[in-house]
Amino acid sequence: MSSQREIRLNAFDMNCVGHQSPGLWAHPRDRSWQYKDLDYWVDLARLLERGKFDGLFIADVLGVYDVYNGNGDAAIRQAAQVPVNDPLALVTPMALVTEHLGFGLTASLSFERPYPFARRLSTLDHLTKGRVGWNIVTSYLESGARNIGQQAQTAHDARYDYADEYLEVIYKLLEGSWEEGAILRDRERRIFSDPSKIHAINHHGKFFDVPGYHLCEPSPQRTPVLYQAGASSRGKQFAASHAECVFVVSPSKSALKKTVADIRCRAAEAGRDPHSILIFNMQTAIVGETDKAAQVKWQEYKNWTSYEGALALISGWAGIDFGQYQPDEVFTYAKTNAIQSVVDTFSTADPDKQWSVKAMAEWVGIGGFGPLIVGSAETVADELQSWVEETDVDGFNLAYAVTHETFTDVVELLIPELQKRGVYKREYRQGTLREKLFGGSARLQAPHPGAGYRIHEQSGILMPV
Repeated sequence: MSSQREIRLNAFDMNCVGHQSPGLWAHPRDRSWQYKDLDYWVDLARLLERGKFDGLFIADVLGVYDVYNGNGDAAIRQAAQVPVNDPLALVTPMALVTEHLGFGLTASLSFERPYPFARRLSTLDHLTKGRVGWNIVTSYLESGARNIGQQAQTAHDARYDYADEYLEVIYKLLEGSWEEGAILRDRERRIFSDPSKIHAINHHGKFFDVPGYHLCEPSPQRTPVLYQAGASSRGKQFAASHAECVFVVSPSKSALKKTVADIRCRAAEAGRDPHSILIFNMQTAIVGETDKAAQVKWQEYKNWTSYEGALALISGWAGIDFGQYQPDEVFTYAKTNAIQSVVDTFSTADPDKQWSVKAMAEWVGIGGFGPLIVGSAETVADELQSWVEETDVDGFNLAYAVTHETFTDVVELLIPELQKRGVYKREYRQGTLREKLFGGSARLQAPHPGAGYRIHEQSGILMPV
């Protein structure tokens, strides 16, 4: 392949068992059942930094996949993203054993109030010396909404109206409350901070009243790198306004090309450089010393996938109970509008295939909805380069089949091949995660809306026009 464009890589994991490969926790070489142990995460962080990964992207979900058969039994039996621990606690120990690796944290603004959450973000940005990103999600599981006292999940587009104001509060706290130079640490005068340079944000909106100061002094990035994963039209509009990195799940090059073009077009309409946003597609790569060795490994992995666990995930993602259909039943557009979006996902993966429930479960069984690439380092590198060339995507969030084995194979086999081709970095840039990803400043810069909330010449908090 001829492309010399740098490929970006994140590892994709979750503080749970199995993540995107239901059933493979039982594989004798899989370590995901150790998710609750610090050694698991410390070992993973060291491995990824050795492979010069841009970051570890940590998914999260607050709730149980209880749509399949109308209850959570299948998800619980198969460890389909339950049990699941909090992701934020993982970052500090991993940061301690690495120097460059970034950490993209998923945290739902549906379940976190902005005032205490802003403090968590600043704390982590301080402790990591500016290597934190925040994946902004609005959540989709009804079970999560019920358990924080909501009768039901808020309507989809209304969740993004809420998100817009949530981000406004976060920007005011992180960017506008403390001026540069507010911290004096003046021992002689015994003044640590200058009150004249620390401002109450006085936010009074539709969803939030936050009158006071941010509790933390400015961290290296102030606002962490902003990730977003919305696939809907409203979600992509939100991403075009706020996101610096966008996470998508497209099963084919044709689908991904349309999605990438749509996001970049929306960013341009929002007054931003379309290529100032990095777009990552979820993929899984099974890499072997040879094509045959990789195929053998794949066939071995398939013996451990869980049909029940896969359908628990698909049902939760789609909001449709796939337990009511027979394994060999083929889905068509004649079903319901709700199911059509799921069928669309699979039809773009292979338009000529008749997608039965069993075939859907087999696709999702290793790597979730994302595409799977199997082969030698040369074969996988060819394929990843062709995805970049043909779709304009910037990189990939690599899920695992078996952990840490999948990531070890990528680090030891695939990345040296990509480096040899000149499409993957040999060294990290210095600085914060934002500087490593984009160069330039550690802070948000205009025309990003967050940059508009900074103090300007003692005139108070400057609101974006």
